[in-house]
Amino acid sequence: MKRQTILTYLFASLLMMTGTLNHTYAQNNKNSVIKSGTEWLDTNGHRINAHGGGMLYHKGTYYWYGEYKGDSTYWNPKVPSWECYRTEAGGVSCYSSKDLVNWTFRGVVLAPDLTNQRSDLHPSNVIERPKVVYNDRTHQFVMWMHIDSDNYAKAAAGVAVSNSPAGPFKYLGSMRPNNAMSRDMTLFRDKNGKAYQICSSEENRTLYINELTDDYLKPSGRFTRNFINLSREAPAVFFHNGKYFLISSACSGWSPNQAQYAVADSMMGVWTIKGNPCSGKDADITFYGQSNYVLPIAGKKDAFIAMFDRWNKKDLINSRYIWLPILFKSNNVIDIPWQESWNPSIAFRRVN
Repeated sequence: MKRQTILTYLFASLLMMTGTLNHTYAQNNKNSVIKSGTEWLDTNGHRINAHGGGMLYHKGTYYWYGEYKGDSTYWNPKVPSWECYRTEAGGVSCYSSKDLVNWTFRGVVLAPDLTNQRSDLHPSNVIERPKVVYNDRTHQFVMWMHIDSDNYAKAAAGVAVSNSPAGPFKYLGSMRPNNAMSRDMTLFRDKNGKAYQICSSEENRTLYINELTDDYLKPSGRFTRNFINLSREAPAVFFHNGKYFLISSACSGWSPNQAQYAVADSMMGVWTIKGNPCSGKDADITFYGQSNYVLPIAGKKDAFIAMFDRWNKKDLINSRYIWLPILFKSNNVIDIPWQESWNPSIAFRRVN
C-alpha cells in the first residue's frame, strides 16, 4: 500500500477520534451559497473528500457519505478495456450539516482494512458509491456500496450497519444481488418503508432494481431488469407527486455524457424514458458531471437537489461536486438548469 494512503487515512482517523476542529476558521468562513464545480472546504478548512456520495437526513441533520479517496491517482493496467484511473480505497467518509452549505467532517465511518489483502475493504480493492438508509424496525443505519476487485471482476455489493448515522459502521460482507453483477448503485427507501438497491448489471448493459428484505440487509428475491442493453449507470432515484423518477448516465468511463431520466408509477413497474433533464450551459454533457444522488429537502415543498460528480480522472481526490435544484413542470417533466451559485435556504418553498 502507498505510504501517502496510510498517512491520509491516519489523519482522517485522528480527526474522527479527537473531534478537533478549527472553530475560528468555521466562524470566519461560513458559507451561504452552493457554488458547483469549485473546491469545497469543510468547517476545518480541508477539502471535502466524499465522492460518489449519498445523503441521509436524520433528526434535523444532513449526513453526506462518500468515497474517501487516496491522494495518489494512477492508471490500473489490469483493466485495459477503459481508462481505469483509480486511487487506493480509503473507506467511506461522513460529513454533517444543518444548512447544506457548511459541512463538518465526522471521520472515516467505514474504515479500510489496512492489513488483510483478501478483505473487500483493503485499499487495493474498490469501494464506491456508498448510500445509507435508516430502518425504523431495526433502528439501524444500513449502508450499501459497490465493492469490487482491482480489475473490476468481482462486481458485487457490500453491506454495513451502525447504530449511529456518524458511525462507525460494521462491515457485514458482500454479495451479487440475485446472483447478478452489481456496480454503480444507489439505495432508495420508499414511503411505505420498503427499500431498494438499484445497480448497473450484466456488464453495465442493464439496470437492476432489487427489492430488499425488511431489515435492508439482503435482497428479497424480487427484482426487475430495466433499460436492457441501453448501458445505463450512476442511478439516482426519487419520488414526487405520485411518480418515481430515475436519473442515470450513459457508460463512457470518466468522460461526461448526456444524462437521461425516466418515470414510473412504481419502483418495480415500467419505466418510461423522458430524455435529458439538464438545461443551460453544457447540459448536453451534464455540466461535465455524472449523477450520484437526488436529495429531498426536509420540510420544503417540491424541493430536491440533484447531486453530480465532476470527475478529474488524473487527480481523483480533486474531483468536484455539482449540486443543483430540480424544477418541476407539467406532465412529469423535470428541469435541472445550470446555476453558478444558489442559496438553498431561499430556493424552495416551505410546506404550509
